[in-house]
Amino acid sequence: MVIVKMLEPYSIKKDDDLLYVALEKQCFSILIEDQIYDFIPVKAKEIKIDRVTKRIEDLNADFAFQNDKEIVYISMKELINIPDFLIKLYFITKPYFDEIFEAEDLNVNDNVDILIDELELLNVKRLIDKALDERDEKTFHQLLQLL
Repeated sequence: MVIVKMLEPYSIKKDDDLLYVALEKQCFSILIEDQIYDFIPVKAKEIKIDRVTKRIEDLNADFAFQNDKEIVYISMKELINIPDFLIKLYFITKPYFDEIFEAEDLNVNDNVDILIDELELLNVKRLIDKALDERDEKTFHQLLQLL
């Protein structure tokens, strides 16, 4: 079992699309079978996260961890399956995502209105299907008027 012991990024940089969580020695350590392995920047050195979708971009990245002379490689796909890793990464990156939503002028009411319109349309289509199943021609024609 792998447990994230420590995750404190060296730096965090951002551009319009991505958030870069840079890692260095002594910033990231994991516990494997009661043995502590420290991150070493051999292959992957940063975590890339899409700032809009909040998804980790580099799923094929391999991170190296060392305990004395033994080196273990863990892929990002494996790391994201460790709840500790995702939780720690979430709290580290959360302020950078909050900036996006504060900066954007999202009109929540417009989004809700669009969603309600879509739901109403889907509901009318379901009622049309029901009228067809029941061979209710009058209701069918009335519902078609709503489209």
